[in-house]
Amino acid sequence: MNGFKDLRLVNMHSTSAATVPRPRDPRLDFFRGIGMFIIFIAHLPANTWTLWIPARFGFSDATEIFVFCSGMASAIAFGKVFDQSGWLMGAARVSHRVWQVYWAHVCLFLVIAAGLVAVQTSGVLNRCCGLTEDYVNSLNLWHFFNKTAEALPGLLTLTYVPNYFDILPMYIVILVLLPAIMALSRLGRAPVFIFMGAVWVGANLGLLGLPAEPWSDRVWFFNPFAWQLLFFTGFAFMRGWIPAPPVRHSLILVAIAIVVLTVPFAWFRVYRTVPVLLEIRTAIEPLWSKTEFGILRYVHFLALAYLAWIAVGAGGRYLVVDNLWGAVVRVIQKVGQQSLAVFMASLVVAQTVGILRDTVWGRGDMVIEFLANAGGFAALIAVAYVVSWYKKEPWRRKGGEAGTGRGDPRLQDRQSATQQGAGDRR
Repeated sequence: MNGFKDLRLVNMHSTSAATVPRPRDPRLDFFRGIGMFIIFIAHLPANTWTLWIPARFGFSDATEIFVFCSGMASAIAFGKVFDQSGWLMGAARVSHRVWQVYWAHVCLFLVIAAGLVAVQTSGVLNRCCGLTEDYVNSLNLWHFFNKTAEALPGLLTLTYVPNYFDILPMYIVILVLLPAIMALSRLGRAPVFIFMGAVWVGANLGLLGLPAEPWSDRVWFFNPFAWQLLFFTGFAFMRGWIPAPPVRHSLILVAIAIVVLTVPFAWFRVYRTVPVLLEIRTAIEPLWSKTEFGILRYVHFLALAYLAWIAVGAGGRYLVVDNLWGAVVRVIQKVGQQSLAVFMASLVVAQTVGILRDTVWGRGDMVIEFLANAGGFAALIAVAYVVSWYKKEPWRRKGGEAGTGRGDPRLQDRQSATQQGAGDRR
């Protein structure tokens, strides 16, 4: 099995990559899509399906999928720019993405906060349905409205980061570190790995962290200086700095053992029943801490990733099939391809679906939970396809009257060249 080499070779040969279209790795989009669905399940309020997501049976969860795959995707998206245009242009490209994600985070917060407070203060849910749930308080957002003078500057400077909105700020800081990683890579791989390890150790020793709100000493739930280890592990795999692991029965057995042995210390139904397991779990908490990305989370995720990588076959061949399973895979991949838009939508959809469920049916019923989750999935899929359609810029396609420049002498001379290059621009 060639593993991560399939796309890595495309990145390494930057000259040919400038003229030859780069194929998408079916595995990357598939697993990113899976992660998006799991993240939605985790964010839907009072969702009983959260009892069955991977986080309930192991130390790692969908956040690891998101961060690791984002690292791999960044190697494709930004690595090529560093290779072809130099460090300065690569850093500029990364800074542009940081700018985009920053405003995405700010707007996402404002949309959700405004929506929830409008619903809450209107009293309509209490009058029509007798609901007393405080949806603003469920996300701990009253501080923003009661202490706006402190919270608003904090929102814009990322010193006010409520837990529900903490993934994108983490991603922003990690992206800021990317140019430094690429600069160190010019000295060799060892400096890169030393930097990654040193920053992670610093975060776990409490030397590196960021404040989450002005009125307390709470820190970011996802410490980016710790989570960069996983992001740049994915980045390094795709860049070819870390070789693809061999497919061996011994490694498969070790990975399975890690996953299985983790279950008693991660699944609450087990460790709450066996006191000694709870004691051990508590004692080793720094090793599976989510904030500082404890080492056991890292090991557990790598074991799961190795098994998943093998399960989909060489080059993801079990994902590229022409049957019902293949059709399902393609939908999941579409969601993975538009991960930022889908992730942002998932936070809004989760709150919206949660309120609608509470208003119309209530919580806890198995059928209702299925409808709520299925409805959310459908919304995310719709977002993915709509965003994909917009990115294709169908209005640029030749054959239509609009946008062709017909009747405009300034554009007629350029029309032929525009049509010839339209495919590359799309």
